[in-house]
Amino acid sequence: MSSAEMLRAAAEQRHGAEAARLAAADTGGRPDGWRLSPRAVRSFILGDPGLGVSRKFFGDDGLVERAIVSLLSDQGLLLVGEPGTAKSMLSELLAAAISGTSTLTVQGSAGTTDDHIRYGWNYALLIAEGPSERALAPSPVLRAMIEGRIVRIEEITRCPQEIQDALISILSEKVMAMPELGAHRFARPGFNVIATANLRDRGVHEMSSALKRRFNFETVKPLADPGLERTLIQRQLGERLAGLSTRVLWPDEVLDVLVQSFQDLRIGRTEDGAPIARPDAVMSTAEAVNVAHAASLDATWFGQG
Repeated sequence: MSSAEMLRAAAEQRHGAEAARLAAADTGGRPDGWRLSPRAVRSFILGDPGLGVSRKFFGDDGLVERAIVSLLSDQGLLLVGEPGTAKSMLSELLAAAISGTSTLTVQGSAGTTDDHIRYGWNYALLIAEGPSERALAPSPVLRAMIEGRIVRIEEITRCPQEIQDALISILSEKVMAMPELGAHRFARPGFNVIATANLRDRGVHEMSSALKRRFNFETVKPLADPGLERTLIQRQLGERLAGLSTRVLWPDEVLDVLVQSFQDLRIGRTEDGAPIARPDAVMSTAEAVNVAHAASLDATWFGQG
């Protein structure tokens, strides 16, 4: 299926041409298992105008560099922050640039089981043949270890603690034991883990100290720069409205009001210093994009554009 036939293609498909240009011009050393050098990974995420590579993450450039360094080390990377601060998007971009795929993903929830972290079985083959390689159903984590890629674990603190702790030996020893087969699977170079955690879920399933020590923590904060937030809203709104047959007019002053309103509500005071009540809802840039998108659709189908 082509990216044009999907509501949302994976990052490696959406930005494949840019990754190819970076790879062709990449003269830096590439760590074992990496598709691009660390500098080229940074350029893929933060942009390179000379090569026609767009900026995809708006925020702290230093955070991106620290995240890349974490993935070069033996430590995993844990991105924490409020909802809507682009943690998942950043993890997707990092995996796409480093491994060429961002789809080796475990979605953390109360229903996440050991099979999602380690492996399961094709039970028809298991009954017919007993434990065998053919009957094995590898998890995204095991596939990433075998292929030397990045695996993403979304909302790790929503996984029960005993499921989280299955990662401890994988992160520290880079090996997964398979007692049913009397075998071990050792991770190939390029393997690492990027996890995300929502600060509003703190206490749902607290991570053990042993697991925390296996991660480098990086906090992804909401955008504080109105100019960057404005640029991001414009870009994402343009992508969402690309399929509309009619053009929606967004006067600059209307966009300025939207951005300033979210900035004021986020910090609890207006631009001129007057205090206002901060809402319980998360006033993230993602929510501002949703407001702009909804207003655009209303203008298209019920208004005059």
